[in-house]
Amino acid sequence: MEFIINNHEFKKAVSEVSRAISYKNNLPILAGIKIEAKSDQLILIGSNSDITIVKTIPVSEELSIEQIGSVVVSAKYLGEIIKKLPSPIHFKASGKQSVRIQSEEITTKLNGFHVEEYPSLPEVKSGGTINISSEELLSTIRQTVFAASKTGTKPALTGVNFLFQGNLLTCIATNSQRLSLRKLHINSDVNGSFIVPSYTLTELVKLFGGKSREVAIITTNSYIVFKTSTASLYSKLIDGNYPNVSSLLSQNFRTEIRLSTKQLLQGIERASVFASDMKNNNITLQIKDEFTIMISSGTSEFGQIEEKQSIMDITNQKELSITFDGNFMVEALQAIEENEVRLCLNGSLRPILLAPVGNDSHLQLVSPVRT
Repeated sequence: MEFIINNHEFKKAVSEVSRAISYKNNLPILAGIKIEAKSDQLILIGSNSDITIVKTIPVSEELSIEQIGSVVVSAKYLGEIIKKLPSPIHFKASGKQSVRIQSEEITTKLNGFHVEEYPSLPEVKSGGTINISSEELLSTIRQTVFAASKTGTKPALTGVNFLFQGNLLTCIATNSQRLSLRKLHINSDVNGSFIVPSYTLTELVKLFGGKSREVAIITTNSYIVFKTSTASLYSKLIDGNYPNVSSLLSQNFRTEIRLSTKQLLQGIERASVFASDMKNNNITLQIKDEFTIMISSGTSEFGQIEEKQSIMDITNQKELSITFDGNFMVEALQAIEENEVRLCLNGSLRPILLAPVGNDSHLQLVSPVRT
């Protein structure tokens, strides 16, 4: 195989597929990138067996294919050398897994792997395809994925539940102490529940971030695929059943207060200066009267902080004091794009529901800390 390519295009593609590669994999060949030259495009593949990223570069002024073929080369060494070469790159592979990379007067030789040992792409016999804009998809992911569990004690909770119900996609993430939910209206007839690993979605945001494009989501029993015209991400799904969270979100709340999202977030961040030294980052919110809330935290060793904020509106006024993890509250508020937020409360021992004013498709839930 042989091709000539603009270094910027090649470097970008190598970097993107390398995100899927783990150097601790039991299969040594998965430390490599598979490069396949076809008559009309160049295909790069990186995989760790759980996720696979495929990048395609069409023939253009930036790429010319001189000879078709395929090879697998070390992702580490290819990535490092490409970063340090000028443009263009002349890439040539022999039948003996030997690669020659030429750029101006610089010649590099790399030993490749046996290409026939590289695993095939997962077979995706589609159980359904959904088309969605990347902006909507990535916004939904950013507003939910952070709430997934960081430990593997309950594997299902380390992922985000993609629940397709006709023309509605609901994404849910929880670690049992907080929850994030976002609904998205789509044009689809797919029905099903799929648990997508959170690290897959983090990589997806990096891969598809930037310019807006259409993403096709293809679902099967064991895999989910996110695909654009130039890149694809294949991911294994997490086995198991996702917990039913509807009862947490459908309760009647005794007290609701409307606040400025930005002002509340800044107040929680200020209170976290002292709370960060405590085990659970405890912060207390207290309804003082129908006009005022108090945000406070502190330690006997370092000091305390108290801040009063004005309430925009209150329903069923009730004096109440509730303590929560400040980190969880900060991340929940950061995910809310609207200017105002409703805090829905049912006592000091029940979770706080955060509902953006004017947007009933997005909810955050933060459990209290027992003190």
